[in-house]
Amino acid sequence: MAKRVMRVPTPSPSGHPGGIALSDSEKTEALANTLETQFQPVAGHSVPAVIEMADVALRSYFQTPASEPKLTNPDEVHEAIRGLRVGKAPCPNGIPNRALKHLPQRAVFLLVRIFNAILLTHHFPSL
Repeated sequence: MAKRVMRVPTPSPSGHPGGIALSDSEKTEALANTLETQFQPVAGHSVPAVIEMADVALRSYFQTPASEPKLTNPDEVHEAIRGLRVGKAPCPNGIPNRALKHLPQRAVFLLVRIFNAILLTHHFPSL
C-alpha cells in the first residue's frame, strides 16, 4: 500500500499572491514570520526588576521553615494496600501485591513507622 502525502495549504508570508504557501520554503518563511511576531525580546529596562522580584521571592521561600508533613496512619496504609490489584507486576522492590495484601497487622504498623520516619527526616531511600 502506497503512502499518500497530503499537502496542506499554509498562510503564506505577506506579499505572496493568493495568500497561501504551498512550497516547503514558503511554509518555512511563514512559520518564521509568525514566530518572530509572537516572540519579541523583553524590554531591557524591566528585566532587572523582574530578576530582582524573582530573587526576593526565592530567598523568602528558602528562609521560611517548611511546615511539618502530614503523617500517615495504619488505616491509610490498609486502604492503599486494599486498593492494589493482585494481577499487576510487582514494583521495583519485587514484592508482589498479593503478598502485601496478606501482611500481618504488626507489619503494617512497622510500615507506618517507616513511612512517617521518612516524612519527618526528609530522607527518601533510593531503590
